[in-house]
Amino acid sequence: MNILVLGASGYIGSHLVPRLAAEGHRVRAAARRAEVLDARGWAGVETVSADALKPDSLAAAVAGIDVAYYLVHSMGGGAGFARRDKQAARNFREAAAAAGVQRVIYLGGPRPPGAASAHLASRLETGDMLRAGPVPVTELRAGLIVGPGSVGFEVLRDLVNHLPLMVTPRWVHSRTQPIALDDLLEYLVQVLSHPETAGQTYNVTGPETLRYRDLLAGYANVTGRKFRAIDVPVLTPRLSSYWLGLVTSVPVSVARPLVDGLKTDLLMDDSAIRGVIPIPLHTYAEAVVSALERERTEPLPARWAEGVLAFRGYNADVSFYSKGESREVVAEAPAGELWDVVRGIGGKNGYYYANFLWWLRALMDRAIGGVGMRRGRRHPADVRVGDAIDFWRVAAVEPGRRLTLVAEMKLPGSAVLEFEVTPLDEQHSLLGTTARFHPNGVWGLLYWYAMAPAHGFIFRRMPRNMARAAEEHARRTNGSRTPG
Repeated sequence: MNILVLGASGYIGSHLVPRLAAEGHRVRAAARRAEVLDARGWAGVETVSADALKPDSLAAAVAGIDVAYYLVHSMGGGAGFARRDKQAARNFREAAAAAGVQRVIYLGGPRPPGAASAHLASRLETGDMLRAGPVPVTELRAGLIVGPGSVGFEVLRDLVNHLPLMVTPRWVHSRTQPIALDDLLEYLVQVLSHPETAGQTYNVTGPETLRYRDLLAGYANVTGRKFRAIDVPVLTPRLSSYWLGLVTSVPVSVARPLVDGLKTDLLMDDSAIRGVIPIPLHTYAEAVVSALERERTEPLPARWAEGVLAFRGYNADVSFYSKGESREVVAEAPAGELWDVVRGIGGKNGYYYANFLWWLRALMDRAIGGVGMRRGRRHPADVRVGDAIDFWRVAAVEPGRRLTLVAEMKLPGSAVLEFEVTPLDEQHSLLGTTARFHPNGVWGLLYWYAMAPAHGFIFRRMPRNMARAAEEHARRTNGSRTPG
């Protein structure tokens, strides 16, 4: 069967794609940036760039497809996500119908007993929008998913890992039915072989009904941590979202709509799907163990990706989501010149801005037993995976395009620095610089907040100076080639 997974770079899609391929299906994975998917190294999987908000990009994605999984949502984009979700669903519905897609499988959210939060209302409206077209839709509605990358699960994990004493708001007494990622994937895969599920909506849940407080205590128990909590009823969902943004690594733009949906119990009847697909379900504790094990066995991608354990020092206590700075600068220089600057960073070449601060940080690292700057570089220009560059280690390299460095200094977390060079034309190129920090516990958060002003200062100016260095080298090169 020819299958499209739209939203394949997300945490559900990135686990669903290899499962479908292993079942023998011909899988096309689509995301806004196909290179992100290419870096995952999925054997036998076609990757394409497609954005549901750009109708012209969808035609190639849906061409020749029998069944499409729709795993797109815009919650991480902040305000206006409901409007974007609705437009994206409309665009995809029309593209799927025009291409003759036989069926759409959509992963939605639960319907609460009262008024739905903006997030849950948007998930329900997306399902309605998809069903308004001629292509039959199978909708699976899931609540909290227990797996690496699930926002709800990562909030729980960060709260337990970061706070020795937890101040818990009222919503921790709301009840839910958490479902293991493995069980959700099994449902998503098995509905393919049950044509009677086309045009139907099913609730999918785990076997237990638990309070969010139970989930926190359960995670602490599985990981051998102590759970201490004080209830503070004055913490409203809005205040809670700001609080989560402070004490977890989950972005506030994601935490706020998530918490708004936790004001009431989110309980569902899963008897309908159980009658069609009676799979054995995992308990919450089993799901947590599986989530941690899944992280340990993940392959290393060819570039930094949010949450990959290898970029977190293989330490599951380090936050899945990261804090960070990203900058893009256009250089009036060919991509080759810009890449020469990128691959030569560190060592005697320095870091192109505030080198004394880099050396000061290295001295601090040496003072507490770290590597500091003493390692330098193996070669002033050549770079390969595994090379040491001062207190960095080369984790991934795509010659001419991308360099990913992981910090080996002593840190309360894991730091990643990634450069990406994109040619614009023969004389212009784009430098993308991303600095990420995955905090480990409360000390990691304090370190990030203490260093954030300096990091913002450095990582705004360093890319600009790197672009200028490439421009200067290009001018010297062109000048030397000018006939005298």
